[in-house]
Amino acid sequence: MAALSAVVFTLSGWLGLYLLARDPRKLVLALAAIGLCGFALVVALDAVRTASPAHAQLLSRLEIYLVAVPSVAWFAVLVELSRPSETARTRTAELLLVGAVGALTLVGATVAGSVDGPLRAGHWLMFAVMSTSTLGAMLAALRRPAQPVPVRRGGLGIMAVATLFFALGNAILIIPLGLVPSWLALASTGFDVLLLGVAVALWDAFDEGQAVRADMLRSFAGCTAVAVLLGGQVLIGLAVTRDQPGTRVALTILLFTTLAIAITVQVLADPLAAVLDRLAFWKSPTLRADRAALRHTGAALPLRSDDPLRDLQDVDDETFVRLTRRALGHYGDLTKLVASPLTALPVIDERLAARGAPADPLERANELKAVLADGISRLKPRDSGDFGTTEEWRHYNALYFPYVVGVRAYAQNATASGLDPTARQAWQWFVTEVPQRSLHNWQNAAARLIAADLRGRVSVSSE
Repeated sequence: MAALSAVVFTLSGWLGLYLLARDPRKLVLALAAIGLCGFALVVALDAVRTASPAHAQLLSRLEIYLVAVPSVAWFAVLVELSRPSETARTRTAELLLVGAVGALTLVGATVAGSVDGPLRAGHWLMFAVMSTSTLGAMLAALRRPAQPVPVRRGGLGIMAVATLFFALGNAILIIPLGLVPSWLALASTGFDVLLLGVAVALWDAFDEGQAVRADMLRSFAGCTAVAVLLGGQVLIGLAVTRDQPGTRVALTILLFTTLAIAITVQVLADPLAAVLDRLAFWKSPTLRADRAALRHTGAALPLRSDDPLRDLQDVDDETFVRLTRRALGHYGDLTKLVASPLTALPVIDERLAARGAPADPLERANELKAVLADGISRLKPRDSGDFGTTEEWRHYNALYFPYVVGVRAYAQNATASGLDPTARQAWQWFVTEVPQRSLHNWQNAAARLIAADLRGRVSVSSE
């Protein structure tokens, strides 16, 4: 049982950290990561509780509260996926809904008291809250799929993810209660965890216009290698100390802490390397920046499609607009532009050939940045100066100043210090006269104009 628990723990922990490492600022990924890592923690705690009868009652009372974390986090993911619009009112309603589900789950945990059987009213309340909240979020998402979902846009993807959330949210309580054989519950749960992690990763890859298979397989291979090498030794120790209860408890704890450290070091190697660079090269900011750029570029390469030009020719217009919007959003981050499918645009090949530059990923990303800059400049009204606030300036202002110049008018504690006089005017205009939602709408509209121009170039080249 310890070996099976270790497998599920490793799989869940790896997937959680992998999703978090993709982009910790993305709420869906962060919430899914909290759910998966929380699930891993519950599996580990349950294994320790089973191996330690002397502390079983205390651990059981702690475990019933930890069980609530993954289910609430996964419900929040579904709510985020089904959110119809980005407004303050919608966000407030979303927070209140998730808070209410979390509060009811904690009430059920308090009434239940522990994860030990038999089934009590608190357990039934937790089952009811987990089930009804997940199903309700699924129905809401099916009515208004506001964001891209795994597999394809529409009901099939959201239903698949919601089904996995539903199964895992209930399984996390079924495992310790012993309603089904533990080995069967753990084995089926491990399969569901794998499907869930892949589904959410596919959702994010679709949203970003990236490939995910190569990157995910490499991460999985590395994680499996360190888990087998380090965790396998502890499992051998558990096998030879089967008749020594005290030693088995210590080794069980050691097994999961070793796996947790190994997974973290493997999956979060780049962020950890940045921390070490900051400590070792604290006097050399240029060296740190260069090393970070190389690390990020290397990490982005597996996210590129094997045949990006064919992918661009096959995508529909709406997807192409989304890819263009993403590339504009990453204008200032060359390491993210490396993974953009738009680096395969025929115009980029033409520009690289014209200046005799190699067609390597970094050069393509730089050229894509230049192509986007040209597209933005064409939105600027002719013979009207450097800045204006009339309607004809909206699309240019919405892209040029936030992305090219770096004006962050809505960031917390943002100021106009360091900006040139024209950028200061733009900053003041954004802060005083342009609601953030309006800017977002203008950026989307401007991205459509640039995408239409780029799309035409792809079509002409393919003929």
